[in-house]
Amino acid sequence: MEEAKKRIDELTSILKKANYEYYNLDNPTITDQEYDKYLRELIHLEEQYPDLADPNSPTKRVGGEAIDKFNKVRHAIPMISLSNVFNEEEIRDFDKRIRNAGFKPEYVCELKIDGLSVSLHYEHGKLKFAATRGDGVIGEDITHNVKTIKTVPLDLGQDIDIEVRGEIYMNKATLEKINLERASKGESKLQNVRNAAAGSIRQLDPKIAAKRHLDTWIYHLPNPLDYGILTHYEALQYMKDLGFKVNPASRLVSDIDGILEFIREYTEKRNSLPYEIDGIVIKVNDIRMQQELGATAKYPRWATAYKFPAEEVLTKLVDIKFTVGRTGQVTPNAVLEPVLVMGSTIRRATLHNEDYCRMLDLRIGDIVSIKKAGDVIPEVVEAKVERRSGDEKPFLMIQNCPICGSTLVKKGNVDYFCVNDNCPKKNIESLIHFASRNAMNIDGLGDEILEDFYNEGFVRTIPDFYHLNEHKEDIIELEGYGIKKVTNLLLAIEESKQNSVERLIFGLGISGIGAKNAKLLASTFKDMEHLSNASYDDLVGIRDIGDILAKNIVNFFANPKNIELINTLEDLGVNMKYLGAEVKNNEYFTDKKFVITGTISFMSRDEIKTMIESYGGKCIDSVSKNTDVVIVGDAPGSKYEKALSLGISIWNEEAFKEIVDSL
Repeated sequence: MEEAKKRIDELTSILKKANYEYYNLDNPTITDQEYDKYLRELIHLEEQYPDLADPNSPTKRVGGEAIDKFNKVRHAIPMISLSNVFNEEEIRDFDKRIRNAGFKPEYVCELKIDGLSVSLHYEHGKLKFAATRGDGVIGEDITHNVKTIKTVPLDLGQDIDIEVRGEIYMNKATLEKINLERASKGESKLQNVRNAAAGSIRQLDPKIAAKRHLDTWIYHLPNPLDYGILTHYEALQYMKDLGFKVNPASRLVSDIDGILEFIREYTEKRNSLPYEIDGIVIKVNDIRMQQELGATAKYPRWATAYKFPAEEVLTKLVDIKFTVGRTGQVTPNAVLEPVLVMGSTIRRATLHNEDYCRMLDLRIGDIVSIKKAGDVIPEVVEAKVERRSGDEKPFLMIQNCPICGSTLVKKGNVDYFCVNDNCPKKNIESLIHFASRNAMNIDGLGDEILEDFYNEGFVRTIPDFYHLNEHKEDIIELEGYGIKKVTNLLLAIEESKQNSVERLIFGLGISGIGAKNAKLLASTFKDMEHLSNASYDDLVGIRDIGDILAKNIVNFFANPKNIELINTLEDLGVNMKYLGAEVKNNEYFTDKKFVITGTISFMSRDEIKTMIESYGGKCIDSVSKNTDVVIVGDAPGSKYEKALSLGISIWNEEAFKEIVDSL
C-alpha cells in the first residue's frame, strides 16, 4: 500500500507538471506517448486503490487551466476529451462494450487533427466569441486571434444561435515556411505544428497570429437535437452547409471492419496529407444512442480515439539483464518501464551485444527511445542524454555465464558465448525453439512449462518430447497440471509428428535458417534425406541461400550427432517429407518482389500474398528500388506515390484481375 501511494503521488506530480507545460506554456518536456503511458498507469493504480486517489487527480480533469492573460469562458456544455485506444483488440473492446449494452451502432470515422481544440459561439449568425478547451469547463477567450483565421466564418448569413467545435491547426508547409524565415533571422524554430498553432493562438497581438496562416476543421455540434439533427453524420453536413470547413475524409461505416479499413487506409495516407494527424476518431453516429451511452467524468462512452503508434517512444531503462541463447550466445537485454510500442506493451528489448551498448553509451536509469525493428522486434535506438540526472549507472559487460558461471569466450569481434555444452540455459532454449509456433508448434508447451519439465528431468533432449507420455502420472501430480491439460499437451505432441518437414528443419536450429528459408529448403529438396545429402553447390544456387547459409547447412548435416538425432526422430514417427503445395513457375510472379497498397475488391490481402508465394514471388511491406511490382487497389496510400517516383511497374485492379484470371 505504501509503495502504491508513493507511485500514485509520483505519477500525479509528473502529469500535473506535464499538463501545465503542455496547455499553459506550450512547451512540453515529455512526449504524448509518455503522457499516455503515465496516465494509463495512474488510472490502473487508482482503480486498484480508490482510497488513495487524489480528488484533483489528472485522471479526473481534462487539459489545463486557463491562463491569466486571457479572459475566462465557462462552457455551457463541457468540452470533455476522448479516451484512447492503441490497437485492434482495444478497438474491438470499445465496439463490444457498446453492443453488450444492447445497441447496434453505426460509426463515423474522422481524422484526429494534431492541433488545438476550439469552441465557436454565434449569436444571430454572427461570431460572438471563441474559446479554448481549457480544463473542459473553463477555457480562454481567444476571439481576437480566431478572427484572423480565414476559414472561420464571421457571419453565417442567417439568424441562428449555435456553438460548433473543432480544431485549429497549422499546415506542414506553413510551419516549414515560418521556420525558414525564423532561421534566416537567427530565431529558434517552432517545434511542431501543434505547438506552433497553440503558440500562435495565444498571442496577445492578433497581427502575429494572422501571419501564422492558421486553419480549422470543424467536427462537432454539441446539441444537434436542438436543430432537429438525429445523427452525427448529418451534423457534419449541416455545419458544412452553414459555411464551416468540415473534413471530407469523414466516413460513415456500418461495423468494426469498416473502422479497421479506414484506419489502414489513413495509416498509409498519413504522411501524404498536408496537415498532421495523430490518429482516428471513432464516434457512434446515432445521437440518441450517444445520449443513452452517456459519459464518465472524463470521457464519452460513445466515442474514442485510435492513436497511431508513436514514431519515437520513450521510456526508462530500469536494468540490463544478460540471457543465454540456444547457441550459447550471451546477449544484453534492456529491462524497461512498460511502454506501448506499435500497439503492444513492451517490457524488454534486445541490446544485441557489448559494442552496441557502448556505441549508444547506455546507462541504467537512462530515458531511452524505443522502436520496433521491422515492426516486430523491439529495439533501443538511443539514450536521451539531455535528460540524465547524474544518477545513471554505466553499462558493464559480464565475464561469466549468468546461468552456469563458465568463463565466456569472445568469438569474432563482438559476440560472447558460453561454451559449456551442459549449460542448462542453452539446452532449455533449444527445446523452447523446437516447440515454438514456427517450428513444431506444440501447443501448451510455453517457456515456463518447459523449464519445469527440464528441471524435473522429463525433457532434457529433443527426442524426450516424444517420450513425455511416459511421465504422464508424474506431470499430473505437479501443481497447476490437471488431467485435461496434460492430455491436451500429449495430444499436441503426437499431432506434431504429422507436420510438414519445414517445421522440423526450422526446429533443429540450423544456424541462420529461419522459418521462410526452412520452407524454401523443404519445397526444393522434398524430404530430409535429400536435404541432408545436398552439397554446397546444390545449396548455394538456391534463391535466398547464399554462401554462409550453404556452409552452415552442410556443416550441420556433417555432424554425426545431428544425423543420429534426425534418425531417432524418424524412428519415433516424426514426418520427414514436405507436405506443402508445389511452387509453380510463372512469368508474372516467380522471383519478383511485390508490394500491395489500397483495397482489392475481389481478393483479400492474405489471399493475394498466398497466391504470389505459390508462384515463387515474395510480398514485402515497403517500396524501394528493389521492388518489382506495386499492386494498387482502391484508396492507395503513399506507397503508390513512391512507386511512381521510382518508376516501378504498377498493376491496377483491372490489370491484376486479368493476370489472375489467366492463371
